[in-house]
Amino acid sequence: MKKLDKLILGSFLGPFLLTFIVVDFILLTVNMLKYFDEIFGKGLGFWIYMELIGYFIISISPMALPLAVLLSSLMTFGNLGEHFELTAIKSSGISLLRALRPIGVFVIVLSFAAYLSNNYLVPKVNLKTFSLLYDIRMKSPALDIKAGVFYDGIPGYSIKVNEKIGEYGLRDILIYSHSSGTSGNLDVTLADSGRLEPFFSENYMKLTLYHGKNYHEPKLSRGINGKPAEFDRVSFDKNEIVFDLNNTFQLNRTAEDAWSTNRSIKNIAQIKLGLDSIGSLVNEQLYKNYLEAESVYPFFSRDRKFKPAADILERKALDDSVRVLKIRREKAIADSLARLKELAQKVTDSVLVDKPESLLSSKDDSVISTKRPVVTSSKISTRDSLFLSPENIQNSENKPVELDSNPRVTPAIAVRKTRTSPLTATERAQIDSLVADRGYNKTAINMALNNSRSLKNSFGVKSSQIENHQREYRRYQISWYQKYTQALACFVMFMIGAPLGAIIKKGGLGMPVLISIIFFIVYYMITMTGEKWAKEGVVDPLFGTFFSVICLFPFGLFFIKQARKDARLFEPDFYVSAWEGIQKRMKVLRSKAQ
Repeated sequence: MKKLDKLILGSFLGPFLLTFIVVDFILLTVNMLKYFDEIFGKGLGFWIYMELIGYFIISISPMALPLAVLLSSLMTFGNLGEHFELTAIKSSGISLLRALRPIGVFVIVLSFAAYLSNNYLVPKVNLKTFSLLYDIRMKSPALDIKAGVFYDGIPGYSIKVNEKIGEYGLRDILIYSHSSGTSGNLDVTLADSGRLEPFFSENYMKLTLYHGKNYHEPKLSRGINGKPAEFDRVSFDKNEIVFDLNNTFQLNRTAEDAWSTNRSIKNIAQIKLGLDSIGSLVNEQLYKNYLEAESVYPFFSRDRKFKPAADILERKALDDSVRVLKIRREKAIADSLARLKELAQKVTDSVLVDKPESLLSSKDDSVISTKRPVVTSSKISTRDSLFLSPENIQNSENKPVELDSNPRVTPAIAVRKTRTSPLTATERAQIDSLVADRGYNKTAINMALNNSRSLKNSFGVKSSQIENHQREYRRYQISWYQKYTQALACFVMFMIGAPLGAIIKKGGLGMPVLISIIFFIVYYMITMTGEKWAKEGVVDPLFGTFFSVICLFPFGLFFIKQARKDARLFEPDFYVSAWEGIQKRMKVLRSKAQ
């Protein structure tokens, strides 16, 4: 590496690390404020918060990298231009593109690393973040009883204390107990004073009450003449109540498998698998719509069929073939396991079986007959006689059975003749009168309307279901393309920031920060707009996700072109001279027109 490359790259790495830390901290603060009410005030340990902050830092890094690259590249070339180092580089015969090469190579490597992080690291971190956030949300707030306010953080109890003395002392205590599951304030405890202190590694909380009374009234449903409910009143000098805090105030970690369907925790291979599953589901519903339409219109579909589109049939055949292969594979695995189990059973039986001599019932029995006994019968049932010929049928005395010589009478078969002659006028009038008098026309019209309404409602429900699946399909596609766009955004921001720094020739945190924030806001707004269009199906998800990169890439090329010409885009003289040139051209055009 040449000295020039070391100089430029060294002047870039310092601002890049600084701006990346600052931007990451700003985005981390925004995320923490979003979940402030849900994660603070729960009495969590220090390392739980550190774990959550670490997950947040890794999750927001893909968003922080483009802004860090934009700001650091603008500051680097702004400092070089402000101290005339960039002028010296150009005067020595080195072009601006050659000066941009070391940082460009670094940004390309950084973009590739950002892609790997988005595809492999960030999904796993998102899984752990979602799981930890859910566990923190489900945890009850820390036990903090305030004077004069009812506290219902302990399930089944509502406690009010008029005065707190020291760390554990309480005075004028009122407790409503709902631990039995009854509604209403039927179990009330009053005490002059008490102590609330943890014990057994803070897994339990003990409330000791002094000089109080307990009032209890069972809830009974009785009629007018029913026996009134008993009312109990108990006085005590000391009463202890123990609360189990394990399930209420302890953080219970949820299994990470519960979030396996979220697209934010999937890499590209898993997203493609999800896309294939959603596509098969949508195609199956489209295919069922044709079948349901045939059942609604039996008269139309009696001789005709609602043939689905070719792409639907092709996808249906593919899904069916995959399903058959899957069933065959599962059956083969099950058969293999059954054979192995049978073989193991045979081996076990051969080891545990006794000697062959022990199978004999006595010493004299030396031969065991394996022949089946012959069973003879002197009677033949009517059912068996149906399958025997008359020559083989014999009675119990081995005499032929006499058959009935009278032939059976064959029943007459009715033959329906088809009429070929047309209907007469009288017959037509009779049929028309039946249709008109009995309201067949009105019935047919009502049936057709009911079928149409049923089909419309069914299609409406199916259409909404298919639309939901297709929206989820587009969101999966957006998650897939985001892993590329967030990496490409780093290089696009470099193309904008580096030439802008060479044009502005201002370093530090003044003008570079302002311009960087403006471009980052524009980038963020365009990104959100494109993704919203893609989610709603207005544009293709590929175009919507890459919309911000497509819009900002021409700005990068324009700024590089202006930086190579040493254009003064941010000086008034540049625009004054441009306006004067436009006026001169207008005068020339007017003179030619006259």
